[in-house]
Amino acid sequence: MISETIKYIGVDDLDIDLFESQYVVPEGMSYNSYLIDDEKIAVLDTADARKGEEWKANLSKALNGRQPDYLVAHHMEPDHSALIAWMLETYPGVQLVCSAQAVKMLANFFDGVDFTGRVITVKEGDTLALGKHTLQFIGAAMIHWPEVIMSYDSTDKVLFSADGFGKFGALVNETDDWACEARRYYFNICGKYGAQVQTLLKKAAALDIQTICPLHGPVLKGEPLAAAIKLYDTWSKYEPESEGILIAYASIHGGTAKAAERLGELLKLKIEKLKIENFKVVVSDLSREDMAEVIEDAFRYPTVVVAASSYDAGVFPVMHDFLYHLQIKNYQKRKFGIIENGSWAPSAGKVMRGMIEAMKDCEIVEPMVTIRSRMKAGDEALLEQLAEALI
Repeated sequence: MISETIKYIGVDDLDIDLFESQYVVPEGMSYNSYLIDDEKIAVLDTADARKGEEWKANLSKALNGRQPDYLVAHHMEPDHSALIAWMLETYPGVQLVCSAQAVKMLANFFDGVDFTGRVITVKEGDTLALGKHTLQFIGAAMIHWPEVIMSYDSTDKVLFSADGFGKFGALVNETDDWACEARRYYFNICGKYGAQVQTLLKKAAALDIQTICPLHGPVLKGEPLAAAIKLYDTWSKYEPESEGILIAYASIHGGTAKAAERLGELLKLKIEKLKIENFKVVVSDLSREDMAEVIEDAFRYPTVVVAASSYDAGVFPVMHDFLYHLQIKNYQKRKFGIIENGSWAPSAGKVMRGMIEAMKDCEIVEPMVTIRSRMKAGDEALLEQLAEALI
């Protein structure tokens, strides 16, 4: 229960392996949904069809024999909207409340369903009176779909934030470390839309928000809420959150891995010698580690070193995939170091440099280090130079 009149009716999904068919979620996912019990009853979002029967049971229990008046669809992604048609069929008096962009999407997801006379379209600044509670709607386009709206209840001072402030993980597995999986969620799902998040934060600053109810993850109050807003401000400005260097490598036969690991050792020695505190060096194998985790670290730290083998006159595919992910997430304001490897015609460095140069406000630190199959004595000196330049 969020308050005396706002009830949680969401569900956990502990069976899912990949969220959106790409993000590993060993701790599951939550599909959050809420009910405001007032003179008029509003249901806020539904759930994924995977957990439809459980959600229907939670809804029925919360209604306790009453009929809902409104179904507010903040976001049309199927993990939140799958049961819209069922709601309108089951409760003939219910009105669907959503944005104009969402109305255009209804036919995409619910072919053949007649929504005539059943939809109330809302936009920025519109309100929905329920009795003691009034929902004020906030435009949140491209966080992270174009139809997204959020709503604010001034009675209990609650922001219903759609996918904003969400995180990976089922509520039953929730820990005190909100930021860890919220960070991975933000950069991989909402990371491209920093400008839109900044606009939202400015709107939120004008409201007295005591509680944030997202569509994934825990309800936020008190210090966790304040910390989440502060982190969202940092993340959406594309500013580094922590001091450190990420070394991401893509190695075929181990030679590139050795060079990346050696650079990591040299950096740690320099940091220790200079007595730099709270500075982390993270070395990640792109072929074996969760790509979403490495992308999270790339956004977390101010400096990234990319080390990759040449492949088919280009770069080893997993490195191309990593840099492509950064490009499409609007990655910017960072420093890069480059290590390439090639047995006869090194090409990885040229490809990586081109992809980095296409990113906004990204600096490449020299020298670029070229390894020929395996590290030699002379390569150690070049790695030393790169480490010195990076620090």
